[in-house]
Amino acid sequence: METLRIGVIGLGRLGRIHTTNLIQHVPEAKVKTLADPRVDETKKWAERLGDFKITANWQDVLEDPEIDAVVIASPTTLHGEMLKAAVKAKKHVFMEKPLAHNLETARELYKNLKDTGVKIQIAFNRRFDHNFRKVKDFIDSGELGEIHLIRTTSRDPHLPDIEFVKKSGGIFFDFMIHEFDTARFLTGSEVVEVYAGGSVLLDPRIGEAGDFDTAYAILKMENGAICAIDVSRKTTYGYDQRVEVFGSKGCARAENDRATNVIVSTEAAVCSDKPLYYFPQRYMQSFANEIRAFVESVLEDKDVSAGVEAGYYSILVARAADISAKENRSVKIAELI
Repeated sequence: METLRIGVIGLGRLGRIHTTNLIQHVPEAKVKTLADPRVDETKKWAERLGDFKITANWQDVLEDPEIDAVVIASPTTLHGEMLKAAVKAKKHVFMEKPLAHNLETARELYKNLKDTGVKIQIAFNRRFDHNFRKVKDFIDSGELGEIHLIRTTSRDPHLPDIEFVKKSGGIFFDFMIHEFDTARFLTGSEVVEVYAGGSVLLDPRIGEAGDFDTAYAILKMENGAICAIDVSRKTTYGYDQRVEVFGSKGCARAENDRATNVIVSTEAAVCSDKPLYYFPQRYMQSFANEIRAFVESVLEDKDVSAGVEAGYYSILVARAADISAKENRSVKIAELI
């Protein structure tokens, strides 16, 4: 069996999830090196999984001729620099979203890295989620007919740290970007116009940082379909992740995953379990699916599901949404290209 030798750059929460999944669920992969400035902390975490080279210098991974591919799970501001360096070193790349921290960098990467000779996959894990995949299957089969309306909801169970908010790029970039990719993925069409807005209803410090904690966006797709998105940074009842697709022949709706599907009906109430608490519980299988798909794309020379183009266009839509919210007007994507 052919083996793909991998180095992981960035061992925060998502870097650790990807590393664990490679080791436990992808036998064709061998993780050789972990790179993170928190060396002692990384060593302590990694010792339960195996024996790895651990370094504070991420360039050590790219300079190792034995490593075939890298996982980049570093802070967003480093994505562009690391991606360019990895491609120059002829390494295949699996990189956390977003592609870059601003539209200008994303555009540069898109123009220069479209044909590189290596695989580049951006980690839009919802493409690999069982619920979203099932809805996509209904669309692709034609059972829903021509797609007219899509509605997506994404709400986190707790507020992020305010320091994260200050450097995240804003709710449209670090949060709603998943929904922008979902719209493109489900419709197979590009966004042509965006109208978006938001409010600060949960923490005034978020507003002081120039961001929203509650937001919406209406997308018009090239094929005429309309996508309505709502997001919130805090719920009281768990991780709320839903999607509905309405077409000329029918409708498909994916509800929240729960610990069980048991519904108890009594005189007092009709009750069910809350949604799973957060993304590590809700999307863990999709994380394993996406990293396995990346390894397969390299070893079998197949196209990746979400490449540099998907990364660029999601940021393009996020930028349009940001302008729309600030200027209170609809923004055509053509204005930004």
